[in-house]
Amino acid sequence: MADRPSPFLQVRDVSIEYRRNERDPGLLALDRISLDVERGEFVAIVGPSGCGKTSLLEIIAGLRLLTSGSVTIDGRRGDDPGTRRRIGVVFQEDTLFPWRSVLANVTFALEMWNVDKAERLAKARRMLELMNLSQFEASYMSELSGGMRQRVALARTLVTGPDLLLLDEPFASLDSQTRLVVGTEMSNILHELGSTVLLVTHSIEEAAILSDRVFVMSARPGRVLVERPIELPRPRDLDVTFTPVFQDIVHELRAHIVRARQ
Repeated sequence: MADRPSPFLQVRDVSIEYRRNERDPGLLALDRISLDVERGEFVAIVGPSGCGKTSLLEIIAGLRLLTSGSVTIDGRRGDDPGTRRRIGVVFQEDTLFPWRSVLANVTFALEMWNVDKAERLAKARRMLELMNLSQFEASYMSELSGGMRQRVALARTLVTGPDLLLLDEPFASLDSQTRLVVGTEMSNILHELGSTVLLVTHSIEEAAILSDRVFVMSARPGRVLVERPIELPRPRDLDVTFTPVFQDIVHELRAHIVRARQ
């Protein structure tokens, strides 16, 4: 029997402990977290506030040091400089440049990589078309809604072709209805692109409608309590939220979150 290929993203026994000095007993924030994400999969992480979801995402992105454990992306160490360049991150705040147009925002990273002007404009315009933003390429951020700004932020990240996309509450600034609409649109696009995605969110409904699997973390110190497959057909739209299957998934995840706080 052929060996099963390794998961695209492997997190193994990752822990974070904070100490001010050697005499400080320390604060254990994450405790031996292990999880896998397959290539092309959309995985969400939920859990109580303060459980370390964002810290885990920052470790995978190479933005925070771990105390112990390891992160491997496509067989390479997560802290390898070459690996970090293959990771795209979209944060809760869109960090777009208000003085640049939509098109100029999307081309920014390609400019930093010294990509030829004609090539970067072509790539940016293809991404804006995919995001249904072509008619707004000359617009500025002050002229866009919150949902449109988040689509621009996602386009700016995706245009670089990241192998792994990390999303840290990217739709949290939107109202609950809009965040599900925008999130579902983006999830369907990312699924079509074959993107590998790890999402951190406080919204159980968002995790259920966007992802292929959901990990539920415990209160601090954060541990993985539950792994829940989301067996809903794709593409998805808001109609799925009215189905008994979806409601059962949300109810089950919410029950796990309640237990996680105890």
